[in-house]
Amino acid sequence: MLQPSAAFLSTARPRAVAIWLLIVAAMIVGIVVVGGITRLTNSGLSITEWKPITGIIPPLTLAQWHAEFANYKQIPEYSQLNSGMTLDGFKAIFFWEYLHRALARTIGAAFAIPLLWFALRRAIPVGYGWRLGALLALGALQGAVGWWMVKSGLSVRTDVSHIRLAVHLMTALVTLAGIVWTALDLLALHRSKLAAPARLVPIAVTAFALLFVQLVYGAFTAGLDAGYAFASWPLMGDSLFPGGVPMLSPDWTNAVDNPIVVQFIHRWLAFATAAGLVWLAVRATQHGSRAGFWVVGLVTLQVFLGIATLMTGVAIHVAVAHQANAALLLIATVFAAHRLGNPSKVS
Repeated sequence: MLQPSAAFLSTARPRAVAIWLLIVAAMIVGIVVVGGITRLTNSGLSITEWKPITGIIPPLTLAQWHAEFANYKQIPEYSQLNSGMTLDGFKAIFFWEYLHRALARTIGAAFAIPLLWFALRRAIPVGYGWRLGALLALGALQGAVGWWMVKSGLSVRTDVSHIRLAVHLMTALVTLAGIVWTALDLLALHRSKLAAPARLVPIAVTAFALLFVQLVYGAFTAGLDAGYAFASWPLMGDSLFPGGVPMLSPDWTNAVDNPIVVQFIHRWLAFATAAGLVWLAVRATQHGSRAGFWVVGLVTLQVFLGIATLMTGVAIHVAVAHQANAALLLIATVFAAHRLGNPSKVS
């Protein structure tokens, strides 16, 4: 492990690097929100090509718009679901997918360019360069995963694979958590040149594992449109589960592919996840972290937003708030977990 005394150079600027990382984290929260809107408005397949460089330029002439629309008309989503769509209707869904991709490119630049600048000025503390490089690579992978997801809906299917959607979302959230954790380590180093990186304690591992699985099931719910299956709570229709509570079945894929089962799991796993997060929050509060109060508040809000999402028939503004709050809850959880793994009071 990195020796604390070796982590600081005279040219190192841990606080400046941390502030930059927190700004990037805020941008990632923004793109998660836009990604949710893109999904809820069924806009994700409106751009059928992946052009990492030239794709930043949107259609500028009527001829270019017709060319993009012609590409969209070649995929099953148009022929089976949107065959009567007008050019103006296409522009509306194109906007959200374009904004999502433009934000992704902006975040990539906002990470890569300052990283290079900090590296050239030797402002990155010893031992953190590899971690920042890994986060940059994870961000680049996210772009490839995004296209891999979109590609799944360009032939045969009329939507993207919910499994690929989950991979796409979780890659973004893991990157977000890694960036915030690294920023907190750097703030600790700024406070004390002898501060060592925080470690994950068992209670934090448990809380993160529960949250990870719940977020995956949130992505499955979105990707399968499972939120529309039953707009009631706590019952699904007239019972806890249609036809009785589901038992373990040899066909385990029901837990991944069946919208009703996926909604059921997402509903009730939420409370186990909340319990794990509250447990973490209590421990963090006992160690002097105000993040524990944020975790309790945000997890409570998340449960109510989840219920409201169901009971409003997945109203876009409620569903987007649910997804945005999930990202904020993850950040609060990182703060609380970091406090337990690091005696320095930075969270």
